[in-house]
Order: sequence, then C-alpha cells, then structure tokens
Amino acid sequence: MITVYCIIVIFFICSAGHAKYLPKNSEICQQVLGNELLSEISSYKNVKEEIFKYVTEGNFKGKTYNELAKFVDKFGARPSGSEILEDSIDYMIQLTRDEGINDISTEELEVPHWVRGNEVITMLKPRVKNIDLLGLGRSVSTPEDGITAEVIVFSNFEKLEATPIDDIKGKIVLYDPPFTTYGETVIYRLRGATKAAEKGALAALVRSITPFSINSPHTGSQTYDGNITKIPTAAITLEDTDLIRRLYNRGETVVLNIKMSSSYDTKISRNTIIDLKGIEKPEKLVIVSGHIDSWDVGQGAMDDGGGLFISWAAPVILKNMNLRPKRTIRSIFWTAEELGLIGAYAYEEKHRNESSNINFIMESDEGTFAPLGLAVAGNQEARCIIGEILNLFTSVNASTLVEDDSPGSDINIIIQTGVPGASLHNANERYFWFHHTAGDTMNVEDLKELDLCAAFWTAVAYIIADLSVDIPRYIK
Repeated sequence: MITVYCIIVIFFICSAGHAKYLPKNSEICQQVLGNELLSEISSYKNVKEEIFKYVTEGNFKGKTYNELAKFVDKFGARPSGSEILEDSIDYMIQLTRDEGINDISTEELEVPHWVRGNEVITMLKPRVKNIDLLGLGRSVSTPEDGITAEVIVFSNFEKLEATPIDDIKGKIVLYDPPFTTYGETVIYRLRGATKAAEKGALAALVRSITPFSINSPHTGSQTYDGNITKIPTAAITLEDTDLIRRLYNRGETVVLNIKMSSSYDTKISRNTIIDLKGIEKPEKLVIVSGHIDSWDVGQGAMDDGGGLFISWAAPVILKNMNLRPKRTIRSIFWTAEELGLIGAYAYEEKHRNESSNINFIMESDEGTFAPLGLAVAGNQEARCIIGEILNLFTSVNASTLVEDDSPGSDINIIIQTGVPGASLHNANERYFWFHHTAGDTMNVEDLKELDLCAAFWTAVAYIIADLSVDIPRYIK
C-alpha cells in the first residue's frame, strides 16, 4: 500500500516546476466574474487590513514565531511513527484548547516508522577520506562490515541505462545531476536506488538535492520497486560528489566503504483537525494545512513548522477577532508527509464521500518567508476569483497568482479529485539550502515574515470562506 503511495508521490513531485504566472487585471477574468462579484471581493479590503493590523501590530504580533519557537525548542525533530511526534500532536491540541477552540478531532492511521542508525562512508582510494552522508528514507542496511566497492558516476538515468550491465554490476552508483529545480532533480533521489539495482549495483548514492551547500547532506524519501533487490542508498554533499566526479573524470579508481544501519516498521499516528464553524454553511469547508512531522535531522522549523503554525494561527486569529465566515475554516495538521503523504491519503479516503463540501484547500509546505501570493490549481473561473482576492494584497507585495496544477504536496491528493486549491507562494529562494538538513532550525525563520504569512494566510482563508459564491470545481 505504501509503495503505491510513493509511486503517486513521485508523479506529483516531479510534475512541479511547470507553473506559470497569471497576467494582472485580465480582461477575461473581468468578463468571467462580472461587476457584482468583483465589487463584493473588493469590499473585503477593510477586513483584510484589520487582520493585518491585529497580527502585525496588535495583540498577535510575534505570536506565530514565539509559539513556533517554543514548539520546536521543546520537541525538535518529529519523525513519522515516533513518540515525539505523538507528543507534539498532543501539545498542539492543548495549545489550541488554551486559545478557546475546542472543536478538535484526530483520526488514526498507520504510518511508516523508519529509524536511522549509524551511517559512515569512507573513501579508501585514491586516498582515505570521510564522506558526509544522510541515508534516504526507508533505505535498507548494509552488511555489518559494510559494502566496499568501486564507484561509477552518472549524470542522468539515460547514461546509466545506456551502460552495459557488466560495467555496473558489483559497483556503487553515484548520481551527480546538477540542481535545476526540485521537481526535475529530485527524481534521482526518489528512483536512483531502484534503477541502480536493476543494473546490479550494490548501493546507490545521490548528490544532495540542493543548489547550495556548506558540506551539508540532504536527506529525503525514496522508494523501491517491489520486484527489485533493495540496496542501501544515501545522499552525500555537493562538495564530496564533485570531488569524486573530478577524480573519476581523471581516470582514478574511486573505492568507498559504506556502512549504514536502520530499522523499519509501522506505528499508529493521527491527523489533527481543528474547526472554526461557519455561521451560514458550516458543512462547507475552506481548509488550511501544514504537516506536523519532520525528518529526523534538524528541527523541522521550516519544513514544516512554519506552515503548521500559520495554519494553526488562522482559526485562532479569526476566533480572537470575532470574525466568523459563512463557511467553516478547517485547519489540518497532516501526519507522515515526509515518508509518502500518508496522512493526506488517509484523509482523502476517509472523507471521500464528503469531498463535495470542500470549497477550497490550502497548504503551506515550501517555507514561510515573505508572502508573495498563491500558487493556484483550478479552472479559469476559480483562478480568476482567487486572482481578484489577491489584488487586495498589492500593498504588501502578495498579489501574485501562479498557475500550478500541482501546487502542494499533501493537498495534491485532494486536488486531483477536482477540488480547487493553492499553496503559499513566498520568497523562498533559499528554501532548498536548508531543506531536509541539520540546518532546518529556528535560525531560518523570521518573526516579521511569519507575522506577514499568518496575516495573509488568515485573510485569504476568511475571504474565500465568506464569499457569497463557492469556488468552482474542476470538471473531472
């Protein structure tokens, strides 16, 4: 079941990077929406400004950052299946109750529990050198003495497939594609081990999926095909990858010893659901979300603590300001996102018969730096409505609409059923510097930017939930 999940995850991740920007003040949108709806949307300017004032200048100023810092400092990393993750879920439930919101529920599901053990790579030839690494999610262990073998380097899968099996069998495959976009490059992390195993390799390594490094390896999920031998797989740093490539290109024989250990089983975890009930159409939902789990390195402050906390903040802010929209604002804290969007799949399956009530779904999972707008999936009318709402945020430079049919990670599972949705578009040029590394700590977060994100996230969700019209669905 989990293997099927991972294959679908590959599709969504690798379809990223094909977004385009919607032109401003589109005449088509004006014709599609009509003057009455345009006027209604523009009437939310004052409430948007009230929300921003409350969050950036008033009683909520700094609260998103401070609560995130307390959470991250208390729990640190929150891997799927761990007791720490479950304790952090309990903490978030109590934190929400402390804010006077009690419409909270959890839904249990089975999740992967992969635990990293000792990991060491030593270059033995042409000289002795320690190689920094992070094993990739669900990687199998090496034998106790490790794997010692020659390295063969490939810049892409095409070159691997064109190479005779006898030239690869019994070796360690290293992939060193340059980072272009995450969506294009991550396939080597996701599929590298399986493709190397098909050629008889003993292990697979990948150049960390990042445009920048200070000798920092980046972990992440990978998947094995069911009928292929599972081989150990890990990410190494840009610096060590490039060193091995230079040696390899000079005709040097590079020999590595890889020792990796891990354990794998499953545990029970929970999705967490918080509702601020709508006053006219409580059965209709506008969902804001982020995932509560993280990788076992770093503290999960950026991925996805920031997204978790702006989604926690939205119903809290609206409750504190006594702003109740027509529809229900539902905040979801997804579990086990990092090892295959497991929580999102479970939620979609459990609520499939109610999906027609989801008016719009939002997710923040690519940083909470200065907000710039939204990446939106939906038909022309849906994008026009969201684009017009975003025009209200021009004064804070957050009015950009990016057209993207796969704008998030967890929410893509629901968007593919026809539900319109969006992810936070923010100034995250350095996001992949810290992504899935020990550097994902509170030092990456900024108090003022988190305030802006929380205000933006809350105001957008409120306006969508309060409009007289539903956001139209895809035709599926």
